Formats: sequence, structure tokens, C-alpha cells
Amino acid sequence: MDNRKYVQPFEEALSLKTVTEEADRCLLCLDAPCSAACPAGTDPGKFIRSVRFLNYVGAAETIRANNPLGSVCARVCPTERYCQKGCSRSGIDRPIDIGKIQQFVTDYEEARGFKFLPKGKANGKKVAIVGAGPSGLTAAATLEKLGYAVEVFDKNPEAGGYLRYGIPEYRLPNKVVDEEIGRIEELGVKIHLNAEIVQKTLNDLKDRFDAVVLAIGASQGKVLPMFKDAKNVVTAVDFLAKTKSKAGKIDLPKSALVIGGGDVAMDTVTSLKLLGVEEVTDVVYETFAEFKASKKELQGAQRLGVSILDGYMPTKFEGGVVEFTHRYKESKLSVKADLIVLAVGQISDLGDITDIHLSKGEGTDRGNVFVTGDIAHGDKTVVYGVRTGKEVAYRIDAYLEGK
Repeated sequence: MDNRKYVQPFEEALSLKTVTEEADRCLLCLDAPCSAACPAGTDPGKFIRSVRFLNYVGAAETIRANNPLGSVCARVCPTERYCQKGCSRSGIDRPIDIGKIQQFVTDYEEARGFKFLPKGKANGKKVAIVGAGPSGLTAAATLEKLGYAVEVFDKNPEAGGYLRYGIPEYRLPNKVVDEEIGRIEELGVKIHLNAEIVQKTLNDLKDRFDAVVLAIGASQGKVLPMFKDAKNVVTAVDFLAKTKSKAGKIDLPKSALVIGGGDVAMDTVTSLKLLGVEEVTDVVYETFAEFKASKKELQGAQRLGVSILDGYMPTKFEGGVVEFTHRYKESKLSVKADLIVLAVGQISDLGDITDIHLSKGEGTDRGNVFVTGDIAHGDKTVVYGVRTGKEVAYRIDAYLEGK
């Protein structure tokens, strides 16, 4: 399989000329609605203002002060749901391309070796974080800035969670993930890999650290009962992890059927197409009016020639054929493919950990154990993981300071 298209960026980055042109379109709103609409509080209104006046260093400082994963979010955040949805320019022509401007600034920061994540003055207290995904990494960076000594434990051989093992290379290169993690480690965060946490080791962490954060994420794909133990059926989570770990150098069939209509499904169908699979069909439970996926990701898949059939639910699987029935009209269809990929949701693999008794996503019933990320409440996006990572860090700070 030719992997060149898979590892190349799907969209061109802005140049010095085009980023200036895009920033010049900003209306410089006093109370910028784009900033109010950013879950992570990255403050795009402020950093775009800096770019408009050619202050790229100031723009980078603003991003990093608010978002330790600013370079990642620039590439993968569904901005049309958040900051761009609030952009005042929408009423004139089109919203500012905030993600692209943010990518330009963070690329500028990396190229010049700037360091904008200040380490806080040590307060003598220690926090353990289980999970090195976006929320766990954000919590770690925020706590280090507050003066805590932080250690992160992750079961995988490399840190990053879904950033490394899920989001395709053409959207988020591992090089960018490595750079972001490197900045966080430079703050003093210690990351322990291949560290499987079970109830016994969790109890040990609770004794050795002043607080423990569970940022386990939702790394296990759901399997519909009719597909259980089927040979040519895989979850999208497993497919994306395998594809990214091998940089797209995998053997694939001539035809593939994807079931699901979220961003994970769009990543899957787009990856299949970029790797050269001739026939890729996506059958989606939601209609286009209800679609969950990012509009940009949906349009990208359609441009590549993915056949997307909306409003259908699977009703039967037999002999390699999946039968679907439309939810609202009298319509049925049957699809047979060499590979079937299920993108119908994800769940957390908690193993034997029993300390997950949530109280509105703020903590557990065990005092010094807190939760964040996909096992907490809120949107299941990277930018929302950044938000909950910051939130849990400030909750822990208040808890340990007796506030």
C-alpha cells in the first residue's frame, strides 16, 4: 500500500503572506466572542490581534499561557463548533480561520525554539496522573505551573493517548505530538510508560501522592452484538491505532464498509481512501441534518469519493453481508465488503479499578482521587480534554490548599 498521501498534511498551512491576510480580516472585537466560545480558553481574539500587528512572539505566549497543547489543538480542534461559530465575521462573509492562524503561530514558536511554559515554584506536594492523553498531559502541565511535582503513568509504550494512537498522521503528525510532550517534560513532569494501573497499584499511588488523577480516556471501541467475533470486522479505534503506528504501511482490501458518522468514522474513511482502497462506503445512523462529524472532515471525505449513506441502522449481519433499514422511510439496503469497520462509539477500559464513583465529573468518593477527560462529563474532543485537564488541576489545587 502506498502511504505517501496518508502521511502528508491534508491541507496546506498558511504562509507569512496568507496568515497576515487572514488576521487582517479580524474585526478586533472588544469582547471577542471567539474567545468566549473556546472550551480551552486559548483566547483566539488576543492572539489574532497580536498576529495582525506582526507580534508573533506575543501570540505564541498567549496560546501557551492558556493551552499547553496549542499546536495539537490548532490541527485537530473542530473550530466550526466552537471559536469560529462565535466569530463576528460570519455575519459579513466567513469566519476567520482561527485554527490555521494558531498553527502558524505554534509552528513559528517551534521553529525558533521559544519556551513559553514556565515552571512554578515548588510547593512540596506531589500528584500522580493515570493516563498520558490530552487531558492527563494538560493536567500535568497546569499542576507543574502551580508548583506541584507531577508523575504520569501510562499503559502504552509511548505517551499521547489518542493523539498518538488514534488521530491519523495526515491530520496530526507524531512529530507534533512529540514536540508537545517534550515541552511538558521540560517543565519537570515525569512520564512512566508501560505502566498498567490496576486497583492495587492505584491504592499505592493514593498513599504515595497527595492527589491522584484518573485520565484513562475511552480507548476501547464498541462492538455491536451482531458483529461479535466476526473475522473481517474491526473497531475504528483498533484500525486507526494500527494504521498510525505503522505510518499507513498496512495491507488493505479493495472494499471497505464503515458504520458510524462521527469524527472517528471520518478519520477512518479518509484514511482508507488516502491509502488507496477503491471502494469505501460509510453508512450512518444519523441523517445529514443530525450529523455529528465535523463539517470540514465530512466534506474532505466526500471530496475523496467516499459513498456516505445517511439515516440507516444495521439490522442483520450474515455471510459477510450487512443489512440496513432506514430510520424514517421505507428503505433497505445490503452492503458486502472485504473489511467492516465499526465506528459506533468508545468506552473506557477500567479493568478492576473500582474508584470511579463520579460526582458531576468533579471527583470520586475517595477524597484525593479525581477524574478528567473522556471518563468525566462533557464533549469527547481534544480541546474539551484540555479544558477538563485544566479544570481538574485547579480543583486539586483548591482541595490541597484547603479552599
